[in-house]
Amino acid sequence: MRRHWSLDPAISFLNHGSFGACPTAVLAEQSRLRAEMESDPVRFLARELGPKLDHALAALGDFIGADPLDLAFVTNATAGVNAVLRSLVFQPGDEILITDHAYEACANAARYVAARTGARVVVAQVPFPIDKPGTVVSAVLQAAGPRVRLAILDHITSPTALVWPIGELVCALSARGIDTLVDGAHAPGMISLDLEALAPAYYAGNCHKWICAPKGAGFLYVRRERQEQIAPVALSHLAGWVRKASSAFRGRFDWTGTQDPTAMLCVPAALDCMASLMPGGWPAVMAANRALALRAREILCEALQIEPPAPKEMIGAMAALILPGGASEEGNDRLQQALRREAGIEVPIFGWGDPPRRALRISAQLYNAEPDFRRLAQALRAQRL
Repeated sequence: MRRHWSLDPAISFLNHGSFGACPTAVLAEQSRLRAEMESDPVRFLARELGPKLDHALAALGDFIGADPLDLAFVTNATAGVNAVLRSLVFQPGDEILITDHAYEACANAARYVAARTGARVVVAQVPFPIDKPGTVVSAVLQAAGPRVRLAILDHITSPTALVWPIGELVCALSARGIDTLVDGAHAPGMISLDLEALAPAYYAGNCHKWICAPKGAGFLYVRRERQEQIAPVALSHLAGWVRKASSAFRGRFDWTGTQDPTAMLCVPAALDCMASLMPGGWPAVMAANRALALRAREILCEALQIEPPAPKEMIGAMAALILPGGASEEGNDRLQQALRREAGIEVPIFGWGDPPRRALRISAQLYNAEPDFRRLAQALRAQRL
């Protein structure tokens, strides 16, 4: 499988979750689109981009279970989260609910908006290690008081690699009159999605991670009755233009100023490419990655004589482990750099909890295999953790 990517053969790349990795066939399609754009930029960007975006969003909508008119491309999930937060009107005393597992970019955006509006950020404490999905629901609902206007929740957490029961959370919060903005950065391509059935108010996702599109391809889903108030952070001169096949919501997002849209236009190619790599298509890809992540977790837990910190039903294609010993920013970076320099392994290590402990997060993509994780286990033992 590794031949389909241009990854350095000397490195065991176990960090797909951070930035993804794009197959060479998809990069070739992006180069073709860039050449087409540069051959006549006015034709490509001013006359043909709209229908090209329609085609790409239709393919994406089929994959994630969403009407294309409820989807807009953004550069990444963080841009989608910021678009929602900057569009909503908060009053002094309103509360924005996040958790202590939130991706720092999203937490920063929530704090920024709260500071400017007089709102307050409330943080639900979700334990890790964790025993069951219901623990997430209990922690979030306990923090969801009567002043909470919006809950920003991960579908799959970034630091702890946990698949959360997002459907149950969205439903329970909606019953309390609270809208949910789902940070789904890791979900598309890792797990099956049906956004129309899930029905959050807002859902931001990435295509450059597990769908393996080029960097710069993310999306924002907004439920139909919430679309009128949502706009991108950058409004351009076509913000009020609605094409025949589009909507006012799409009109605001389709053109936010001159940029290279080819990453977004490559989403159909990435979907087709990844599906072609296994006989069972996308379901087989997702199942294979999850099976490898679970096996890798077993290998590491056995080698380090530690317990898995989460049940299997909360694991997708990533897994996080708590390493023996305490954590410090300098020590975490030193261990990560030592693994890269001495063992040729790229894997993230960071502090978690209070007092801080060292957490390691592995990712499993089709280009990985069991020997990669045995190599990591051996390297970690050599570091005398």
